[in-house]
Amino acid sequence: METATHHSAGTRRARTECKLYPPLETVTRPTVPTEQAGYYLDRRPQTMRGWACLENGPIRPIRVHGRLAWPVAEIKRALGVA
Repeated sequence: METATHHSAGTRRARTECKLYPPLETVTRPTVPTEQAGYYLDRRPQTMRGWACLENGPIRPIRVHGRLAWPVAEIKRALGVA
C-alpha cells in the first residue's frame, strides 16, 4: 500500500529558498563552492555541476579533493564586474 506525500506550500517554499550570500564585491576568498557560484550567476547548482562535467560552461572550476571550487575572478569576469 502506497501513501501519497503532500507537502504544504510553506514546506515547498522552505525547501526551495536560497541561502543569502554576501555581495560578490565583498568576497575575498579566491574560490567559492558550487551553491554560492550558482547564486551569483543565477544558475542552479546542478547546472554548475553540468558545466564542470561537460566542460562547456563560461567558467571552469578547480577541482580540490573531489570538490568543485569556482574562481571568484572568473565569476566577476563572466558578470562583467571585474
